[in-house]
This record gives sequence, C-alpha cells and structure tokens, in this order.
Amino acid sequence: MKENTIPQKKKILLVLIMSLIFLLISFFIIKIYYKNIISGNTITSKNTDSIVNNILNMKSYEADVTIEITSNKNKNTYKLKQQNIGDKAYKQIIEEPRNLEGMEIIFKDNNLEIKNTKLNINKIYENYKYIAENELILTSFVKDYNPQNEIKMEEDENQIILEVKIKKELNRYEKYKKLYINKETGLPIKMEIKDDTQKTLVYILYNEIKINGLQEIV
Repeated sequence: MKENTIPQKKKILLVLIMSLIFLLISFFIIKIYYKNIISGNTITSKNTDSIVNNILNMKSYEADVTIEITSNKNKNTYKLKQQNIGDKAYKQIIEEPRNLEGMEIIFKDNNLEIKNTKLNINKIYENYKYIAENELILTSFVKDYNPQNEIKMEEDENQIILEVKIKKELNRYEKYKKLYINKETGLPIKMEIKDDTQKTLVYILYNEIKINGLQEIV
C-alpha cells in the first residue's frame, strides 16, 4: 500500500508544479500583450490624450530651436529664438549663422516686419523664405492638424508622434509634417516637414521650449 501511495503523491505534486508554471507563463504573456497594445496605440491612455490636447490647444510658447533647411542646392542650419501667441503675433530672432545674427522676423497687428539693426537689413531673400513665413512656427503645425487634412497619431514607450498629410489644394509646398512629443515632459522634441517624395525640407529641433507662459511678444 505504501509503495502505491508515494507515486500518487508525486503525481499530485508534479501537477501542482506544472499548473503553477502555466499560470506564471500566462501572466507574463498577458502582461507583454497588454504592453504591446498600449505601445501600438490600439489603446490611448488618458495621459496621452492630455498631452496631445495641451499641445493642440496651447495659447503661446517660446523656444530655442535649431533648424535645418534643405533646398535643391544646399542645406543651411540656423539657431533661432521663437516667441508665439496664437494667431496674434510671432517673433523669430536669428542667433546663427553669424552673418544673419540679430535678424528679427516679427508678425504683429497683421504686419510682417524683417529687420536687423546691425546690418541695416529691411528685406529677406528667397533662400530664407521658410524663415520669413510662419511654417517654422509650432502654431502652423497645430493649424494643419485638422480633419481637412489626413492626420495620424502613433505612440511608443517614450514619445507621441503626430503626423499630418497636407492636401495639395491647401498647400502646394509641404506635403507631410511630423511632430514628436516627449511623453515624460509633454513637450515637443522635434518637427519634420517633408515633400511628397518624403524628402525632408525642414528639420526643427526644440532645444528648449516653454508652453503657455508668454503674455506678449518682447
């Protein structure tokens, strides 16, 4: 009788061990699956919604940016300070390159002013059209990110990516814009503007940015 009882106990113990292993494996599979769902943006967290809404509904911002503008002939890099208050006003001050240092592009009261007291410049040349226009201002992306265009949102563990495909009849120059947002800080990291061949025309790196703290352009 004793010889038959011991194997039976071993069988029960083995079944319990196997059941425990199965439960642990199932737990990890479910955890990984749930994480992938979140990362793949099948489920959007409330925190993500809050971050995106804060960007799309911002009233103002100021930033230090590095901008690369690529044309057919060359690539130019600029360092700028940006200030923006909704549709009312924006200001960009060029810090680099040195030959344009101090140039200011100011839009206020429906007037565009381009000046540089050091160089006595009162106009801007074709090579700098992106700087003179408001395409480099973050508000421009916010305006384009609307149902009139094709919009898309993705996210991974660290960032949120907002993408807009601009319809040709609305803008003949830029076709795609992508804004990358840091999930931890809730602030933009960089923006890309691409043409219809996916060639990058403008790359903006937000070295430092503050949102909704600016009362007036100074």
